[in-house]
Amino acid sequence: MAKEYDVVIVGAGPGGYIAAVRCGQLGLKTAIIEKKYWGGVCLNVGCIPSKALLHNAEVVHTLKHEADDLGISGDFTYDYKRAFERSREVSGRLVKGVHYLMKKNKADEYDGWATFKDANTVEVALEDGNTETLKFKNAIIATGAVDNKLPGVEFSDNVVGWETQIMTDHLPESIVIAGGGVIGVEFAYVMSNYGVDVTIVEFLDRVLPLEDPEISKELAKQYKRMGVKILASHSVDSIEDTGKGVKVTVTNRKKEEQVVLEADKAMVAIGFRPRTQGYGLENTGVKLTERGAIDINEKMQTNVPNIYAIGDVTAKLMLAHVAETMGVIAAENIAGAETTTLDFDFMPRAIYCNPQIAAFGYTEQQAKDKGYEIDVAKFPFQVNGKSLGLNNTVGWVKLISDKKYGELLGAHMIGPHVTELLPELTLAHRSELTAEEIARNVHAHPTLSEAIKEAAHGLEGHMLNM
Repeated sequence: MAKEYDVVIVGAGPGGYIAAVRCGQLGLKTAIIEKKYWGGVCLNVGCIPSKALLHNAEVVHTLKHEADDLGISGDFTYDYKRAFERSREVSGRLVKGVHYLMKKNKADEYDGWATFKDANTVEVALEDGNTETLKFKNAIIATGAVDNKLPGVEFSDNVVGWETQIMTDHLPESIVIAGGGVIGVEFAYVMSNYGVDVTIVEFLDRVLPLEDPEISKELAKQYKRMGVKILASHSVDSIEDTGKGVKVTVTNRKKEEQVVLEADKAMVAIGFRPRTQGYGLENTGVKLTERGAIDINEKMQTNVPNIYAIGDVTAKLMLAHVAETMGVIAAENIAGAETTTLDFDFMPRAIYCNPQIAAFGYTEQQAKDKGYEIDVAKFPFQVNGKSLGLNNTVGWVKLISDKKYGELLGAHMIGPHVTELLPELTLAHRSELTAEEIARNVHAHPTLSEAIKEAAHGLEGHMLNM
C-alpha cells in the first residue's frame, strides 16, 4: 500500500532539506528522497569542504608571503592531506546535522532514486533493493544540476572533474584548469598556494566573466602575482591523458593560434545544467524552458499546480543560499502561509578565493541598459584602517545607485572578507534605502564595513576619507 504525504521532496540539497524543515514547521506531513548526497553537493563536495580548503590555503599564503611583515620567522611545513582530512571532517559534521534536522521536523527520509509515475505518485528505488510507492498532495523538485562536459573529453586518472579533485587527498605538481568561473578560480587559489603550477583556460575574454569587468581585471592581476597563468579567450580543443600526464590543446580565439599545454593533470570546471533526466517528469506534465530547466512562477510553482521546483534545477541562479530561500517560499505557498517573492537579479553572490569577491544587483553597464541614470562610487581598502591592520589592502567597494532617487542598484566588491559585507547592502536594497541613508548609518570603527559607508558617501558627493 502506498504511503501518503502532504509533501514529497525529491532531492536533499540545500533547497530540498530546508524545504523539508519549513514544511515540518508548518505542520505538513513530509517525505524527502535522496539518492547520494544528504545536504547536496554543497555540504558534501562543494561549498563547505572547499571553504575549509580555502582557509588552509590562506594560512599557507600568509606564512609564505607575509611572515616578515607580521614578525614571523622560521621554517614551516604544510601537509595537503591533513587539509583534505579537515575538509572531510567539516563536511561530515554538517551532513549529520541534516539528518538531525529531518528527525527534529518529522520528515521521513528515503535513501534511493525517485521516479514520478504521475502528478500525485512517486516510486522510490531504495538502496536496499526494495521499492516504495509514495502518494502526495504536493511535490517539490530539488534535484540540482549536473556538470557541463567538454565535447570529446573523457575522464581518466589524469583528466578529472572538480568533484573528483576535491575528493582527492593529494595534489599534482602542475594542472590545467578548463574554466575560469567560480570553481576554477577557487581551486586555483588552493592549489597555487600549495605549490602547484596552475594554468586557467577560459573561453570568454576574462576570468569570472559574469562579474563586474573591474573585478575580473583585479583578480587576474592578483593571480598573476601569485604565479597562476591565465589564458582568457582560449578554447580547449582536446585533452589527452598520456599516462604520465596530460596534453591540453587550446586555441587562442583572437589570434587563431593553437598551442599544446603539458601538465600532470587537467580539471574540467565549465559550469552546470539542470538535472532533469531520469525522474519521470514526462509523466507529470511539468514543462521545461528552452534551457532545459523546470519552468516556475514566483510561487516556485510549475505549470502543474501541485508540483513546485526550487534551486539549480530551475536555473534561476545556481547558488545554495538562493535554493534555500526558494525552498522556504515553496513550503509556505503549499501551506498557504504568509511568504514573499524573489528578485533574482538582486540575490547576493560570493566567491571565496583571496581576495574575496562579493556582489549583487546590476553592473554599471547592466544598469545603463535598464535605462537608469546612475551614480558610481568606489572606495579602496588601502585607506581602510581595519584592512591595514589585517595587512590585506587589496581591492575596493563599488556601489551603483539610481541618480534620480538614490536607490541602490548594485554593489561589486573585491578584498578582505567582503563576502561578510553583503547582508547590509542586500537588506538596504530590499528596504529601499537610499545611498544617503546607508551613509548616515553609523558604522563601527575600525571595521571593513566602513568602506561601504565611504562609498555611500561617495554616491552623495562627499566621501570623507578620500
